[in-house]
Amino acid sequence: MDRNDPLDQSVASLGGIGKQTANKLEKLGIRTCQDLIFHLPHRYEDRTRIQAIGAIKPGMTALIKGKVELTDTLLRGRKSLICRIGDGTGFINLRFFHFSAAQLTQLSPGTYISCFAEVRHGYAGLEMIHPDYKILSNPEQSITEDTLTPVYPLTEGLSQSLLRKAIKQALNLHLKNLTDWLPESLLQRFNYPTLIQAINFLHAPSSEQMTAETLLQNDNPARKRLAFEELLSHHLSLRVVREQAREQLAPPFSIDETTRRHFLKSLPFQLTGAQQRVIAEIEADCSRQQPMLRLVQGDVGSGKTVVSAYAALLALAAGYQVAVMAPTELLAEQHFRNFTAWFDRFQTQIIFLTGQIKGNTRKTTLETLEDGSAGIVIGTHALFQESVTFKKLGLIVIDEQHRFGVHQRMALRDKGRNAGIRPHQLVMTATPIPRTLAMLQYSDLDISIIDELPPGRKPIVTSVIPSERREEVIARIGHWVAQKRQAYWVCTLIEESEALQCEAAEKTAELLTQVLPDIRIALVHGRMKAADKDAVMQDFKNHQIDLLVATTVIEVGVDVPNAGLMIIENPERLGLSQLHQLRGRVGRGKDDSYCLLLYQSPLSDTARHRLGILRDSNDGFVIAEKDLELRGPGEVMGTRQTGQMQFKIADLDRDTDLLDNIPTIAESLLHHSTDAVQPLIKRWLGETVNYAEV
Repeated sequence: MDRNDPLDQSVASLGGIGKQTANKLEKLGIRTCQDLIFHLPHRYEDRTRIQAIGAIKPGMTALIKGKVELTDTLLRGRKSLICRIGDGTGFINLRFFHFSAAQLTQLSPGTYISCFAEVRHGYAGLEMIHPDYKILSNPEQSITEDTLTPVYPLTEGLSQSLLRKAIKQALNLHLKNLTDWLPESLLQRFNYPTLIQAINFLHAPSSEQMTAETLLQNDNPARKRLAFEELLSHHLSLRVVREQAREQLAPPFSIDETTRRHFLKSLPFQLTGAQQRVIAEIEADCSRQQPMLRLVQGDVGSGKTVVSAYAALLALAAGYQVAVMAPTELLAEQHFRNFTAWFDRFQTQIIFLTGQIKGNTRKTTLETLEDGSAGIVIGTHALFQESVTFKKLGLIVIDEQHRFGVHQRMALRDKGRNAGIRPHQLVMTATPIPRTLAMLQYSDLDISIIDELPPGRKPIVTSVIPSERREEVIARIGHWVAQKRQAYWVCTLIEESEALQCEAAEKTAELLTQVLPDIRIALVHGRMKAADKDAVMQDFKNHQIDLLVATTVIEVGVDVPNAGLMIIENPERLGLSQLHQLRGRVGRGKDDSYCLLLYQSPLSDTARHRLGILRDSNDGFVIAEKDLELRGPGEVMGTRQTGQMQFKIADLDRDTDLLDNIPTIAESLLHHSTDAVQPLIKRWLGETVNYAEV
């Protein structure tokens, strides 16, 4: 931070802001005067005109003025001060639940007053509760504002008036110091205002130009211009990270043809053309001295794990260690079993590390990593703890990477610094990412797509069934299990509560146990201890369980080829991509597989359309694009849940149309306006820019 830059001055340099207020502002991410300038309103109030009391209606937010006709204190129920005012066109009551003796005196009959608040139905006609009010010296006193009044996001202990004064000060003192880093040609091309015009307009818009409602809409050029600049800055930050990564040294991997052939021949299956293509891309990346940063997208069951195993082979052949990180113990254990089988004929020690491994076992495991005797470690977030050190970490594989926090991924990457190198990184996801979102979230990564399923995989037959046919579905499970096959029954999220979700799964398991007494039924959910959960999953895999009742905890990483029937209850509660992930737990064997979507009637038109898409398609990329159309980018990217990308102004659901032009503009700035790149990133991402370094 440049303390000589007036925009970087602390908010405490402004009048009326002491240490306490500065601390409260920091909770909003506001530390500097520039932060204040870019803290924009989330809505507006119209105090530019006075409404006649006789014309106002419930639900309106209005500025009125009139004479106090009556003041009374009501003691019944909740104590309140009632003040009736009139303006010749009508009357309205003002109600205060918190009031002082001074207010009681101040609001005596005959006093002229202006008020601003929402109009509501009251016991005795219309009323305003705790309005903003001002005592007027005479009935002619002017009370209107010249512009719409901004309403800013707040935190506890901060008032609108204090924030408005602070922002006004910052604008008066420092707005002139803001540099507009977007080229004039770009502003003309998109018909955008200058930065200063946009900022001024959004903090103090004229009601003649826009209403309080239309200001927040998509076609407001001032808001659109700033949203574009913010999205551009996020994209640039990832591109800069990519350029910086290319300057780091990574170990070049090479492999002899005999080892390569030996590994591929030892696999119990033939690689698909798509897998071979992606392996060639990884091999080319890893042969260089710059770190690989590659994202492998592949639909459920497309064979991403064996591709990562081949990348691990490259590292081992060059004498380096490999870390494979998965989001759940279940998935980590599955990877451990697969890697152990695939590397059975190779002289390499593969170890397993999760938070559950304690005591001497943990100590021995850590020692094998530190002294280099373990070639591959597979585990969960336990891998990036400080106590875990590697002798020569050359490759990091991160599965379902969106499940991890940014700092967790960075901590694992930094483990390679011990050997003075930056490890290659391979990131995998079974959640297909639409192109526009990949551009915004993964522009620091090269992207490979495995767009072919292994031979012999049959499409899953999906049916949409109302819950009224539940008994029919339960009977179907009985017939299914009689054929020595297994099934899943998935209980989906209820009211965003894991506790309620688990409770629903428990009740469902009890009910199914009663009506299907001859079937071996077990339960797995997110609140179980990891060891208990893994034991149930292992029993299911070993066919000691016929029907597994589960929450969405099984969305990732369960591979039981004999389980070819899945019932998903209340599928209308989930996004399409998540439903597709769940459905991908079946269809892993050579026999026909089925997914029954057991919905609650009545279905909305949108829900019916969504479930129809899933019924008609098994293509994860088609489903992801449809999911994007229906739910919007904010939901699909998970930004609302993970907080991975925090935007001050941009809204992915509203600003999708801005994304298409960003890569070409970013390219132009990186080549022709390099001095603009870092200031733009700093303006919008501040000290958080390193979040991109995955």
